[in-house]
Amino acid sequence: MSQAFELTKNLIARRSLTPADEGCQSVLSERLARIGFRIEPLPFGEVTNLWARRGAASPLFCFAGHTDVVPTGPLGEWHSDPFVPEVRDGVLYGRGAADMKSGLAAMVTATEEFLRRHPVHAGSIAFLITSDEEGASIDGTRRVVELLRARGERIDWCLIGEPSSEVSIGDTVKVGRRGSLSGRLTVHGVQGHIAYPQLADNPLHAFAPALAELIARRWDEGTAHFQPTSFQVSNLNAGTGAPNVIPGELKARFNLRYSPVQTLEGLKHTVEEILRRHQVRYSLEWHVSGEPFYTAAGVLSDAVAEAVAEVTGARPRLSTSGGTSDGRFIAPLGAQVVELGVVNATIHKANECVRVGDIEALHQMYGNLLRRLLT
Repeated sequence: MSQAFELTKNLIARRSLTPADEGCQSVLSERLARIGFRIEPLPFGEVTNLWARRGAASPLFCFAGHTDVVPTGPLGEWHSDPFVPEVRDGVLYGRGAADMKSGLAAMVTATEEFLRRHPVHAGSIAFLITSDEEGASIDGTRRVVELLRARGERIDWCLIGEPSSEVSIGDTVKVGRRGSLSGRLTVHGVQGHIAYPQLADNPLHAFAPALAELIARRWDEGTAHFQPTSFQVSNLNAGTGAPNVIPGELKARFNLRYSPVQTLEGLKHTVEEILRRHQVRYSLEWHVSGEPFYTAAGVLSDAVAEAVAEVTGARPRLSTSGGTSDGRFIAPLGAQVVELGVVNATIHKANECVRVGDIEALHQMYGNLLRRLLT
């Protein structure tokens, strides 16, 4: 089996439940140090981060990714131990197999091979690895980027190894993501006996018309590259549990995934205007998970498409669909950012897996990309 496959197994075997790293970054650091990278561990709080760089010249190409994984869920739903990598019928099973330890392994082994063939190359190569992508995303890539900005280090091109493929390896490359704006809403009412509604103020009844308008609203039409903005409620809670009590408050959590035609302030204003117009008495806390970013057609996206086509025979579809990624922190540095990884069908599920052949294919794609950009 290939070195990328063996390294993937090594990483899966480490129980790196977010924000734990469990030595994954040490394994990667040792290999990178042997091929001339300057290793800079950057721990913040409980989070383990790694910045590794080889060379000082521009342009700087950066591989980015994360060693942390989500919890396993019920072990009874797994056909094998999530942290004991197992191959069945040409498929490697384990938590993190797709998201994204196979990506990390392919990055490192592709870089090793590239440097054996091109010890003298243009520009520089870096790795930005965190254990805080699946969790709060506060002390991970965000903090490393703040440090890089403070000392004037610029990333020109960045490839994130998130599992971007949908049906077959390399069929989809992410070239951007929508923004994410969340709200924690409390609707204030007056608790009372259900038989005397005139003596109470039911927050459910007050909120219902506003919620109906928020759900039905067509926020925008999106753009040529982005899906339309969407509004979704994730949690809605009210009541004491008793059938004869009008609740005194309602709590809701909602999220807006928004395209670049929107602004944060515009979205906030629209939501609050609807609440006020329906005479809802409320308190509202906002949280921005990330603003939208997009890498237009250019040197990086063209090189990635060609690197994929060398392996698969077809250029990938360029997409901005899906959730957020750490690209939202890296793009503001002025970097072109793309995401290319294995098939995402089993990520965050029981029996997460990756086809063994796809690990080697990804290794080849990453190597092709380095050759196209830096030679």
